[in-house]
Amino acid sequence: MRLLFSLLMLLPVFHLRAQQLVLPADHPDPSVVQIGNEYWAAGTTSNWFPAFTLYRSHDLVNWKASGHVFNQMPAWADYYMWAPEITYENGKVYLYYTGHKKGGSLCIAAAVADKPEGPYRDLGPLMCEADGSIDAFPMRDEQGKLYMIWKEDGNSKGKPTPIWAQEMKEDRTGLLGTKKELFRADSPWEKGLVEGVSIIKRQGYFYAFYAAAACCGKTCSYGTGVARAKNLLGPWEKFPGNPVLADNDNWKCPGHGTPVEKDGRFYYLYHGYSTASGAYGGRQGLLSEFQFTPDGWLQFIDRPERNAPVVPATITDLFAGNRLDDAWHWSVFQPVRARVSRNSLQLQALPGNGGAYVGRSVMAPHYDAQVTLQQNNTAEAGLALVGDDKNMVYASVLNGRIRLVQLKKDQEKVLMETAIPAAASLVLKVAVTHNTGARFMYSTGGAAFKTLNDEPVDIAFLPPWDRAVRIALLARGAATQQAFFKKFMVNNRAENLATRPALKPGNSQALR
Repeated sequence: MRLLFSLLMLLPVFHLRAQQLVLPADHPDPSVVQIGNEYWAAGTTSNWFPAFTLYRSHDLVNWKASGHVFNQMPAWADYYMWAPEITYENGKVYLYYTGHKKGGSLCIAAAVADKPEGPYRDLGPLMCEADGSIDAFPMRDEQGKLYMIWKEDGNSKGKPTPIWAQEMKEDRTGLLGTKKELFRADSPWEKGLVEGVSIIKRQGYFYAFYAAAACCGKTCSYGTGVARAKNLLGPWEKFPGNPVLADNDNWKCPGHGTPVEKDGRFYYLYHGYSTASGAYGGRQGLLSEFQFTPDGWLQFIDRPERNAPVVPATITDLFAGNRLDDAWHWSVFQPVRARVSRNSLQLQALPGNGGAYVGRSVMAPHYDAQVTLQQNNTAEAGLALVGDDKNMVYASVLNGRIRLVQLKKDQEKVLMETAIPAAASLVLKVAVTHNTGARFMYSTGGAAFKTLNDEPVDIAFLPPWDRAVRIALLARGAATQQAFFKKFMVNNRAENLATRPALKPGNSQALR
């Protein structure tokens, strides 16, 4: 009888009609926790910096960017800042995360703060297995003993990916005893990989939400499964109807999130790729409601969206105030120096093919972006579409000439170059259609835009396996040179995707 009930539950679960976009743009591996009357979330930033943007909300739907966990890299790590898990206990905020150890492997680590907006104090690595340790999640067992749950990153070396548990010190500075395996990939749909475990305890069971298969990129195959156990250390039983979240017409590869309760109802915040923007828009934050069932399992609920989607039609940043908006990031490998003052962004140049740049992720398959350049630039100043330091396409201006440049695998190719007339104002613009076709243009003195490339540049090569395309402002040259930018604007023209009114001009937030 229980198996029949489970199979019947599979239909509403599998079709996923209840997914709601709440964190548009690139927000992989989202975690959420309630602190007081607010909810706080954080997600993977990978090789973008500052690390782990923080978001706050009162309703789990409308989120506002509210700083970052790390504005300086932890002393032990160098890149791959992944899978933050934000938690709250006894008046302290603990954030568990993954980073790549200098000269070593991926490690799980912890940081602590007195309030969710920080500042955070890094506590250092907790586990660094030879094959790598990722996706940390803390949980107390049925006796109240604190454990760390994580995944051994065996798939990076062609090995299995067990989910481990080990007792953790109450001060979160180390682990105790020996690790114990909870479960691993043993079902065909999991394709040899399980990860991203988060656990909630209800009705006498520990329920583990976990992700399985390939997480990322154009060939992702991710899905979400559920397992349960009476005791934290097992034995664990997987739901026979897994996966409970899988592809549908609007979203694909859903997984790696955190369950949370609000007003007696239960929700799962996780990521998925839009079928419209795919890898170019990245893994976006989704919210689905679930409920516990009489037979001791859980099911996702088909309910209408509670509020309108939160994709802004237009984003405007006037570089007001005295700090760069939280939506902007730069490469973790670059010593970027950016300053906001007098309604302009001052970006110090860097030598090398890619120069220095700050970027923000795209939100739609069709969009255009533009920025006004000031006249006092000493560096080559540009508007770019960026995958990473070695892959980008940009239009730039220096000494009365404009160039259109493709940087692919760190090999520079000038697609066109021409002189432009002197003018009181200069605006660079790029228009992207169907994710991959980019036309660059410019306007001088308020005149109509002139197109630099009649045939669109193909930017299909840009997104790395785990990140989205970024729209970026670029300064190239000696480190003593500078570029100045004013009034940045993005117009999202997504087809078949509802948008809400434009964000008001100002020092814009990623989400309001």
